[in-house]
Amino acid sequence: MNKQIILNLPVKDLEKSRAFFSALGFTFDPRFSGEKAAFMNIVDGSIQAMLTTEAFFQSLINKPVVNAKQANEVVICLSCESRQEVDSLIAKAVAAGGRIPHPPEDHGFMYDQGFEDIDGHLWNLVWTAQEA
Repeated sequence: MNKQIILNLPVKDLEKSRAFFSALGFTFDPRFSGEKAAFMNIVDGSIQAMLTTEAFFQSLINKPVVNAKQANEVVICLSCESRQEVDSLIAKAVAAGGRIPHPPEDHGFMYDQGFEDIDGHLWNLVWTAQEA
């Protein structure tokens, strides 16, 4: 069985969020996308996210939807193949309207930096040397 991770993230404006993540190079599967949700491929075949309107997300849960600009429940961490990939994705996130919450951290064997997407969800990008 092929295991997958599918994140469900509430967004305020589905089309603006699609544009933001498209600018980072992520793609969307139209078969599982519509007016209420967009199925985003982060790592084809293994990691995806379902971006949902807040109203649709609320219909799936029995607790309030967190305003991610005010509070966070999770930080989504993605591994990158190089420091350059970390920096490139960070630059794309900023150009698309994202925010940088902290400067990059360089530990020699590991390099990481994060961004906040337009809805306030935190993403961390990390490269680790193979020998580490």
